[in-house]
Amino acid sequence: MDGLPEQVEVLVVGAGPAGLAAAATVASNGHQVAVVDKLAEGANTSRAAVIHARTLEMLEQLGVSDELVQLGRPAENFSIRDGDRELIGVPFGDLPTKYPYTLMIPQHVTERVLLDRLQQLGGRVHRPCTATGLTQNPDSATVTFDSGATIEARYVVAADGMHSRIRDLAGLGDSVGETLPLSFSLADVRVDGGLRGDQVRLYLATEGVLVVAPLPDGSFRLVAEVGEAPEHVDARYAQELLDTRGPRRGGTRVTEVIWGSRFRIHERVAPAYRAGRVVLAGDSAHTHSPAGGQGMNLGLRDAVTLGAALSTALKHGTEHELDQYATTARAEALQVVALAHQLTRIATAPAFLRPARNTLLHLLGHLPAVRHNLAVRLSAISPR
Repeated sequence: MDGLPEQVEVLVVGAGPAGLAAAATVASNGHQVAVVDKLAEGANTSRAAVIHARTLEMLEQLGVSDELVQLGRPAENFSIRDGDRELIGVPFGDLPTKYPYTLMIPQHVTERVLLDRLQQLGGRVHRPCTATGLTQNPDSATVTFDSGATIEARYVVAADGMHSRIRDLAGLGDSVGETLPLSFSLADVRVDGGLRGDQVRLYLATEGVLVVAPLPDGSFRLVAEVGEAPEHVDARYAQELLDTRGPRRGGTRVTEVIWGSRFRIHERVAPAYRAGRVVLAGDSAHTHSPAGGQGMNLGLRDAVTLGAALSTALKHGTEHELDQYATTARAEALQVVALAHQLTRIATAPAFLRPARNTLLHLLGHLPAVRHNLAVRLSAISPR
C-alpha cells in the first residue's frame, strides 16, 4: 500500500479486467487515476477465456487488441454437436469485422496486457487495499480503507466484483435476479489426440452438456453441468466427461489437469449503475451464466465506454455521457443476461427432452439465417 494517494480524479476499486480497462481508458485521456484491489496479488488462473469481436474492436482504443490477438488463439467457428454429429455450425468468418473469430485467451493474460498498458500510461495498482467506507458530497467521494487511509476522488468506479463493497456502500446493492439451481465443473486439461484446436464445441449429449474450447498453450477448457461438481477435478473425472459427452471417435486421452474449479450461476443486474459520484462496471453491475462467453466481454465494453464518459465529465463538467452510460450499459446487460439464460436453458434441458431438442437444432442448423444470427449475437457485432 506504499504511495497510496490522498486525492485523484478517478479511483477504480477492483483490478480485474473491467477495472484495469476503465483505469487505462481514463489514463489514456490524460487524467489522474488510481486502482486499488483487496488481493495481495492478481490471480493466475484462466477463469474467463473468451474475447469476442466487438470487444476487440473497442479495446483498439487502448492499443491492446493486436497484442491480445498475438497471445490468444482464434477460433473461427463454434460448433453445437451431439457426439460426432454437428447440429449447428456457427461461422464467424463472414462477420463485418477485423476480428472474424472468437479469441481464446486466459483471463490472467488479458489482465496482464491491460496492466502493462495502464503502467505505460503512468497508472498503478495499489495492493492490498480493502474498502470499508464511503462518503459522498456533490463534488467528490471519499473511500476509506481497512488501514485507515482515505482517498478522495472526483469519481469512483466500483469494479470490485459480484460481492462489490463499493456498490453496496453506494446503495446500489439490491440487484434484480436469481441463482439458478445448476452446478458446473470447469477444468483446463492437456489431452493426447482427438480434439480440434481451431474450434469451440458445445456437446449436447443425453448425459448432459459439455463445452470444449482450445486455449493458446495447446490445452483445452472443459465446462460441464453436473449434479454436484467436485471441489477438485482429476484426470479420471475429466476423462469421464469427455467419454460420455464428447466426441465418439478420436481416442482423446486426458493426460493432465492444469486447473479446475466449480461454480453456480448467479443472474443479477444492479437496479442502477450510478449513485452520485459512484459508477458501476463489470461484475459489480451484472453477473450471469457463462454460456456464450459474454461476462468478461460485457465488463470490458462497460469499462471502455465508462472511461470515455468519465473523461468528458472531467474535462467539460457535463455528465450527460455518464448518465447515458448508466442507462445504455444496463440495458445491454439485461439483453446479455437474457441471451445467456436462454442458451443455458437450452443446453441444460431435462433429459427426456434432449433427443427432441437435438433433432430440432439439427433442422434449424440447415438455415443460413439461424447460423448467421447466432454468430452476430455471440460476437455482439452490429450488422452493417
